[in-house]
Amino acid sequence: MQEILLGSNEYESFNKHGFLVLRHFAPKADLEALQSLAQQQLANPEQPLELEAAVGYPGAPTHATADGGNTVRRQLGAYVRQPLYKAWATRPAMVQALQTLFGNTQVFLSQAHHNCLMTKFPAFSSDTGWHQDIRYWAFQQPQLITAWLALGEEDARNGGLKVIPGSHRTSFSKEQFDENLFFRADLPENKAHIDQAMEINLAPGDVLFFHCKLLHCASRNHTDTPKLALVFTYRDSNNAPLVNTRSASQPEIALAPPNPDSPVLRLI
Repeated sequence: MQEILLGSNEYESFNKHGFLVLRHFAPKADLEALQSLAQQQLANPEQPLELEAAVGYPGAPTHATADGGNTVRRQLGAYVRQPLYKAWATRPAMVQALQTLFGNTQVFLSQAHHNCLMTKFPAFSSDTGWHQDIRYWAFQQPQLITAWLALGEEDARNGGLKVIPGSHRTSFSKEQFDENLFFRADLPENKAHIDQAMEINLAPGDVLFFHCKLLHCASRNHTDTPKLALVFTYRDSNNAPLVNTRSASQPEIALAPPNPDSPVLRLI
């Protein structure tokens, strides 16, 4: 079994910057199996699906019957969709990493958010503006972590993520976001933050962990190859979803309990 040990340095880096990249996190055999499965799923997509046309971001088809209107943005319900996806999301190394980043607490997988094979196709993919994932989520605290497994190369050419380091620690006003809760690029005070952005380049098997308040964005795919990532979101035991909200609409998955002898750190 692969053993990934994270300590106080990784914890402190995540708290400071709002993200952490673990290179080669997926073992070669696991990565190849997930890549093969994702390609099969890509060739024969099954519901539930989210289409680019349904989201309507810049570059997306205008409606489902337009050219490219059936372009898939996300294959949803990954945890129950395929046993391999479930095994990845709950593997011991993943649980250990998340427990460290959360501060040695019980970790739960949310089936209501992300929980998907994220796809970005050539020609009909879209641009996603600066935003925080927590904008449409409802939990007791804005403290969740997303684990993003790159199944292929990710960079600026194919719509890789850009992030603003440390933005998860900044208190923004409502006026700094538009009606759809995107961070407004036209405001001078926002531009100062956007100027600090950095690209996150990932190789197959790399995992990006990022905080739900971290500002991030992505362009459309300018290559001729689909970009694929397996994405899951997690919370700790002190951060239940609010009742009667979308965040509480799906059963959560309790992962293995933490080691009681590990030091207790706190996520900011």
